[in-house]
Amino acid sequence: MTGDIEQPPLRFGVLGCADIAVRRTIPAILAAPTARLVALASRTPRKAEHYADHFGGVAACDYHDLLRRDDIDAVYVPLPTGLHAEWIESALVAGKHVLAEKPLTTCHPDTLALTALANRLGLTLQENLTAARHRLHAAVSELVAAGEIGEVRGVEACFGIPPLPATDVRYASDLGGGALLDVGVYPLYAATRFLGAGLTVAGAVLKTDPARGVDVAGHALLCSPSGPAAHVTFGFEHAYRCSYRLWGSEGVVSVDRAYTPPPGFSPVIRLARADHGREVVVPAEDQFLTTISEFVAQTRNSQIQRYGESDFLEQAQLVDDVRDRARICAINGRT
Repeated sequence: MTGDIEQPPLRFGVLGCADIAVRRTIPAILAAPTARLVALASRTPRKAEHYADHFGGVAACDYHDLLRRDDIDAVYVPLPTGLHAEWIESALVAGKHVLAEKPLTTCHPDTLALTALANRLGLTLQENLTAARHRLHAAVSELVAAGEIGEVRGVEACFGIPPLPATDVRYASDLGGGALLDVGVYPLYAATRFLGAGLTVAGAVLKTDPARGVDVAGHALLCSPSGPAAHVTFGFEHAYRCSYRLWGSEGVVSVDRAYTPPPGFSPVIRLARADHGREVVVPAEDQFLTTISEFVAQTRNSQIQRYGESDFLEQAQLVDDVRDRARICAINGRT
């Protein structure tokens, strides 16, 4: 069987020059031996030209021009979430595999429809939730499976960041802004990762900014079919925190900087029991590079898949359930 490294690199086009693309994903495409950057597009042609000069490749005239290129096999979509559904569909119809920033769309029905379209066309559609590919979480799962904390009784997970600049796209309601879709998906991922699928939302609160029309913070209580629950917290008005903790019958395991560790950072898992505590250092990993490599493998029908269709569909449904069950509390205190 011919391995990926012996096949021609998967040729990528980038649909939008967002910060996450420039800082993390495009460098990962360039670093992956199985991938090659071919073209970039932006709403502002001069911006596309600037980054094409910087990274290599060519600047497409616009999004449609990029999708028409026959030297592109796959498209990476880092556009604002509210634009994902439109351009993912356009890319799929154009015959391109698609890797789109998380969340894949703003709601489960759109995610389900695009997944069905990709399957009908025989194309790969993947969500760029890179945290799901870091070896850190598998290491935590292995410790739990080994009985290090006994039976898991509950999960606490959070991701909060300080307020963003007033002009940040994540405050734009018409572009799919809001804390739930941006940072809330990470603690929701931790909850499903360690409690399994089929979580139900027992209760939720979303704090909104009426002037902007988006949620800026939230909490949710999730229940698993077997009994253990998860409390997730997220928002744009917090001191930075990015962590989760599993509380077991015999101990606790906790992780900081859980969802966005830099490529050279070695995460630390902390285990605490009544009689002792210890730390497990996880080797550093570029989770963006891992994601690109796995995406390329999936386009070639590889079975390697740490986070796939069933996972992002489950995640999309959970986001909808939190939104549907939430009590809305405005910044000024009115509900």
